[in-house]
Amino acid sequence: MQDLITDETHFKIRMIDTAEGRSKASLLINKMYAWRGYAGTHKLTDDPNRITLTASDKGDVVGTLTIGLDSPAGILADEIFKEEIDRYRAQGARVCEMTKLAFDLAGPSQASMASLFHLSVIHVRDIYQCTHIFIEVNPRHRRFYERMLGFQRIGEAKMNPRVNAPAYLLCVELDYVTEQIQQHGGKGTGATAERSFYNLFFSPREETGLINRIKNNT
Repeated sequence: MQDLITDETHFKIRMIDTAEGRSKASLLINKMYAWRGYAGTHKLTDDPNRITLTASDKGDVVGTLTIGLDSPAGILADEIFKEEIDRYRAQGARVCEMTKLAFDLAGPSQASMASLFHLSVIHVRDIYQCTHIFIEVNPRHRRFYERMLGFQRIGEAKMNPRVNAPAYLLCVELDYVTEQIQQHGGKGTGATAERSFYNLFFSPREETGLINRIKNNT
């Protein structure tokens, strides 16, 4: 497991590449999905087209998300939204997705979520040259992603058989994400009147250091 972020408070973000790491992340996913009433057992597997990041606090995993890279097999969202995603592919977009998103509400969830999102952005934009991020979200979470991260809804909700719950397909362009990081990154929650989750992202200077670190370890 590669530590991407660590600090004096024992908060760490790691890229998971071991069975033990995937198991710990899977336990958190199943715990939080069950708490929300989602169906199914969710297990992370070793897949070259998926990258799992975890946030831990004093050794306990408090957040996780998985990046899904496009391939001939597609991405998970193709299961119910292939027609919508194919329209982007046909226009030359290099697509990816964020999935298996789970955060322990008892932990430092906002900071963890922002850090994981930003590191995911660095991976898909700077390492894999993706142009668009897709995410499937429950209707009750849709407005957060739209208002705070700039995602846009594509079409109507459909039933997601993986969790037996409705889901919207949302998309954001990485050019837009980059602009928001340059404008808001590192400013904190009270820095601007405008509400933006990008305030909790790393600053542009910190981002440059992270990009170099990740590229040197890839």
